[in-house]
Order: sequence, then C-alpha cells, then structure tokens
Amino acid sequence: MTEELTRAMDPSAEEKKPACGMTPAEYRSIFWRSFTIQGSWSFDKMMAYGFAYALEKPLRRIYPNDDDFYAALERHTETFNITPHVSPFVMTLAVAMEEEAAANPNFDVKAINNLKVGLMGPLSGIGDSFFWGTFRVIAAGIGISLASTGNIMGSLLYFALYTAIHFITKILAGKFGYKLGAQFLEKSEEEHLMERLSYGASILGMTVIGAMIATMVSLSTTLTFTLGGTETALQSIFDQIFPGLLPLAATFVCVWLFNKNVKTIYIVLGIFALSVLGCIVGIF
Repeated sequence: MTEELTRAMDPSAEEKKPACGMTPAEYRSIFWRSFTIQGSWSFDKMMAYGFAYALEKPLRRIYPNDDDFYAALERHTETFNITPHVSPFVMTLAVAMEEEAAANPNFDVKAINNLKVGLMGPLSGIGDSFFWGTFRVIAAGIGISLASTGNIMGSLLYFALYTAIHFITKILAGKFGYKLGAQFLEKSEEEHLMERLSYGASILGMTVIGAMIATMVSLSTTLTFTLGGTETALQSIFDQIFPGLLPLAATFVCVWLFNKNVKTIYIVLGIFALSVLGCIVGIF
C-alpha cells in the first residue's frame, strides 16, 4: 500500500531504482572509454583512474544514491594494470559484480578488487603475447612488405589490420565479461564460489607479484673482498646462497616504507638517488 501511494505521489519513483542489466549505451561507453585507460597512468595507481572513468555510467545506474556511487568509484581507484586491449573483459565483469553488490547487502565488495587483481596477471600474459608479440608483428610484417616498395598502402594496411583486431577483441571481451559475470554470480551464493575465487585470486595475485620481483627488479653489487689472497665478488656469494636476495630485500624495504605512509613518489625518487649515489661510490 505504501509503495502504491509513493508511486501515485511520485511517478518517477520507479525510475529511480537501479535497472538490471547493461544497456547498449553502457557497452558503448565502456568500449570507447577503455581507450583512455592509460590517460592518467601513474606509478602508484597505474590504470586505476582510467578504469574507474570507464565504469562511471553503469555505476551511476547501479547506484542512484550519490554516496554509494562515489564509494563505488573510489573502490575502483585501487592499483590496476592490464594489457589495454583486453581491459573491457574485466570492466564488464566488475559491473556484473557491482550489480550483485547493490542487490545483495551481504555481498563482500572486497571480492571485486580481489578478482580484478587476480585477473591482471593471467590476462596480461595472454594479451601481451597475442597483441605485442603476435598480432602487431604480423600486421607490421604485412605492412612493411608493401611499404618497402614505396606503396603508401603499407602503413594504411598495418593500421587497418591491427585496429580491426583491437576493436573486435574489445567488443567481444566486453560482452563475454559481463555474460560470464552474470552467470557466475547466479550460482556463487549457493555454492560459496565467490569466497573460493576471492581466496584463489588473492593467492594468484601474490604469486604474480612475487614473479614480477624476480623478473623485473634488478639490483646487484660490485663490491669485492680479498680472502686468503683470492679476490671474491660479494654478488657471487649472494647468488650461491640466495639468488635474487638484493632485489627481494629492496622490495621489502619499499613495502615497509609504503606501509609507513611514505608517498610513492618519494620512494621512487629515493630509489633514483640511491642508484646514482651507489654507482658513483662503486657499490652497485
């Protein structure tokens, strides 16, 4: 009775309720905005602000209340990085999870970022391999074969081929991500799949971070010492005892500083300063 009275007094009350399901306009918005995902790239947040910008329209539909809307936007400003070509998959999957969060008061919103972090590594591995290592090389090879003869179609053909693959991938990724998210969330509550996936995504995310430390952080020392008339490099001892010890120690120091609320830019500048000073002194 109260609901009917509300509708009678305010015909727009029904329209204020968040609609279920993404609209074609929202798909288009995410598609075009995904091209700007690196527009505000930073060392601490990476693509996070571009990701939040791409989700703005569907989040406004899901959360008509300003406080809920701004909370959701802030939730998606956590550090995020992925091959841009496959980003719509995670974007629309996040939209499906946000719809579930809005409909279910018991939904743990932390699971959204956990899943995003868990997908970053595997999808980036696939995306980098296909786009940077395969599609771009093939398209460039075809274009160069024409351009080498002085044919202007070589550059145009390269652009057309690579752009077509890029566009098709983003369109399909956006559609499939939302469909997968909607179907998955229908069964997650009864089978507790969300808790398992969140836990697994957290483990996977930490594994990826650990692999990044070993492959992307480089630090070694040139210090030597003489023992028994033999000159020994300190780095060779580290490599025999614990390969990658110095990069791991440097990473832990950066994490410790970050947990002490030291700004990321100060940590980055400190790394630059210590690297230059170490090279001048002859330590690194």
